[in-house]
Amino acid sequence: MKKIVSVVIAAAVISAMLPISVLADEEHELSAHSAIVMCADTGDVIFEKNADERMLIASITKIMTAIVVIENSDLDEPIVIKPEWSVIEGSSMYANPGQSYTVRELLYGMMLNSGNDAAAALACTVCGDESTFVEKMNETASRLGMENSSFRNPHGLDEDGHYSTARDMARLTAYCMENDDFRDIASTNCAVIKGVTYYNHNRLLREYEGCIGVKTGYTMAAGRTLVSCAERDGVRLIAVTLNAPNDWSDHAKMLDYGFEKVTLCEMKYDSSALSLSVVGSEKETVGVECGTVKLPLCNEQKDKITAEIYMPKFIYAGLAAGEKVGEIHYLLNGNTIATAPLQTAESCVQKERKTDFFTVIYKFIAGLLTR
Repeated sequence: MKKIVSVVIAAAVISAMLPISVLADEEHELSAHSAIVMCADTGDVIFEKNADERMLIASITKIMTAIVVIENSDLDEPIVIKPEWSVIEGSSMYANPGQSYTVRELLYGMMLNSGNDAAAALACTVCGDESTFVEKMNETASRLGMENSSFRNPHGLDEDGHYSTARDMARLTAYCMENDDFRDIASTNCAVIKGVTYYNHNRLLREYEGCIGVKTGYTMAAGRTLVSCAERDGVRLIAVTLNAPNDWSDHAKMLDYGFEKVTLCEMKYDSSALSLSVVGSEKETVGVECGTVKLPLCNEQKDKITAEIYMPKFIYAGLAAGEKVGEIHYLLNGNTIATAPLQTAESCVQKERKTDFFTVIYKFIAGLLTR
């Protein structure tokens, strides 16, 4: 494959530009000790405050618990609740010992009602015991690049060596929100399980326009912790606060700021000069077309996008118009943030072959011998 590195790509903004908030200049307006706002699709950080400080995280731990369970179990598998799972301190979904719940039902009870009993039941069922499950939590954290996180339990009760950061939790949540099952559960306002109605503790689902998740948390030592995700006009943001006495207000300010600063941009690469050599066709070359890609970008980033073209040196005849022949990668700070196919702009039929005298005789003799 050959690679062509382009110059900076021009971005056509397709949503209105809004004034910039003063949040970044007045961090003291936030009650949170640690906070971050991240673009879920690009990983771009829009605002941060002490985002890499290791802190207690309380029940937002269950975000990690949920994704590990979802990726390692059958959500319709039944689990019979053991008495020892029901006596764990802290918040609970009050699952009845001896009663059977599906993995999915326990996930709802854990994420909506922050059930520590559900977290213990899920961890022990998926991996056999809690300590093995915790190992898998930390393996997942390492895989996702959560360099400042360490998990010691599946529910988030305070424990030595159990911590994370606002940045790591934002990175984790961006990954989790790509999972359909996780997203469906985290965005649910209420659910009825075994005749009991559970309401999501996350008020932002009801009070903030576009909120689609994800989890609250609290212990006396950790204070109030909150992770939220909201989507407007194709832009999806994640906000995290740790030790935030006024977290609902903090998240509204942070998300408002993010939606003011990020716009959905349409990236259009000028492919008029692109072509491919064709083997076995009357045409020597065929043109290549590239579609558009919509990306959420901070205002100052729109002129920093570059593109890399990946195409073979030639193609063989016989392709119709619109067939994929390569890819374009859009990059920001050296990282690929979007891809799009490169396609043939026209068909390239095979060259008609002339049949000579000797070929005719050969085919005739071959036909006689096979009778």
